[in-house]
Amino acid sequence: MPPFTLSRRALCASFALAGTALALPSGARAAEPKRGGTLVVGMTQTPRHLNGAVQSGVATALPGTQLFASPLRFDDKWNPQPYLAEKWTLAPDGMSLTLNLRKNAVFHDGKPITSADVAFSVMAIKANHPFQTMMGPVEKVDTPDAHTAVIRMSAPHPAIVLAMSPALCPILPKHIYGDGQDLKNHPRNSKDVVGSGPYKLVEFTPAQRIVMERFDKYFLPGKPYLDKVVVNVNPDASTLVLAFERGDLQMMTFVTRPTELRRLKDNPQVVLTPRGYEGIGPINWLAFNLTKKPLSDVKVRHAIAHALDKKFITKALMGGFSTPADGPIVATSPFASTELARYPFDLKKAAELLDAAGHKVGAGGERFKLTIDYLPGADDQQKIVAEYVRAQLKKLGIAVEVRASADFPAWAKRMATHDFDLSMDLVFNWGDPIIGVHRTYLSSNIKPIVWTNTQSYNNPKVDELLNTAGGVLDPTKRKAYYATFQKIVTEDLPIDFINIVPYHTAASKKLGNVPLSIWGPMSPYDEVFLQ
Repeated sequence: MPPFTLSRRALCASFALAGTALALPSGARAAEPKRGGTLVVGMTQTPRHLNGAVQSGVATALPGTQLFASPLRFDDKWNPQPYLAEKWTLAPDGMSLTLNLRKNAVFHDGKPITSADVAFSVMAIKANHPFQTMMGPVEKVDTPDAHTAVIRMSAPHPAIVLAMSPALCPILPKHIYGDGQDLKNHPRNSKDVVGSGPYKLVEFTPAQRIVMERFDKYFLPGKPYLDKVVVNVNPDASTLVLAFERGDLQMMTFVTRPTELRRLKDNPQVVLTPRGYEGIGPINWLAFNLTKKPLSDVKVRHAIAHALDKKFITKALMGGFSTPADGPIVATSPFASTELARYPFDLKKAAELLDAAGHKVGAGGERFKLTIDYLPGADDQQKIVAEYVRAQLKKLGIAVEVRASADFPAWAKRMATHDFDLSMDLVFNWGDPIIGVHRTYLSSNIKPIVWTNTQSYNNPKVDELLNTAGGVLDPTKRKAYYATFQKIVTEDLPIDFINIVPYHTAASKKLGNVPLSIWGPMSPYDEVFLQ
């Protein structure tokens, strides 16, 4: 698998997420695993359902990777590891991936997991998942026998092995989900879920909690170690921190607020680490709806960008835990470029651009009105920046109304229906640009689905660059295509990139084998235990 190995090594060598925290003590991983106990995890985001084959995001992935296994998993060095597939082979031409499945794996209802289930799941993801580029080149999945699945592609696909990850490729039971019902709205996405992972669903109370218990017939002998995993959902991070300090929670994931990070870092009973988010590549950004005037005018978008001081945002608003972002690919990615169009903080320049665009200040001191939305559940990255944008644009004579959404589904609906002017968003690179970057900029991905090209950005040159880069196996050649792409996108500015999100995991020192793979909290917790 030379092409894949080369690109993963390059990624491994270059990734280092920003953020300051305590290093994870070696003892937390070295202790002898114990069986039993209940792990309670705190999460601010509310899952709409639990089927990651048709839904992306943290809210679905964290519980979903406990319920559904994937063909492969990854360690903390970007190396693929056996999971449902005990062996795999990527063809030298990158046109096929062969998965050799374990023969002892069964679903939660006791029925065997076969190549037919893998084929069904991969094609279901291709048809329904918002990351259309992730399985885009996949044409079919051959099943020469019950334990061999051959994914065949129309073009070389350098991201296909990474696409076999837990949060990206859940293996569903065909006998449950292949009943002809719409997979996106299938009743078994939320109720009576039958999965393939280390834990099975006991309770799903939306916006409150998810309870999962150990699956005794899990295909990895002796695992999982825990009896139960409970995910407590609360959009108020402060409430979760208090619960964590009381001992009601043993782990909090995706922690970003400076007040909480400082507080947790100083707690001697807590392990706080930024490790485990390398595959995610999270960017906090301001999206423009290009179908709406005056945002369809690039001068207006440039003006708004010049009005925002990223250094103030990251240092003052985020306590110095974050760093500015300037482009669509995180700076620590091997595919990142420094040749970007940048918009230094300059209110005078911003006003001049608005004047030149024909938006003079009116008699009441106002140029025009806009609304700004933000993703709920991450106020320090989202709401606080939205309020800052409102205050800064007011200085230019732009009246901005900040619109709050009750929960993630409400916000997602606004994005999917393009019912917004401006919106803060928190979006992942997902390890490879094919998976996490292409989806935002390809004109073919302008769809009524959250985390697609909801900006309605359409540039044929960008389409050409991304489609070409997506079929190139050599990472050096791919980087050249992505460099040109990044320059064009930062000039067109369908999105103003604000900062890298400083994700951290906080865990009780009683928790062993804290999930620290490249997918961190979105990994199966089959090796996690309570001491």
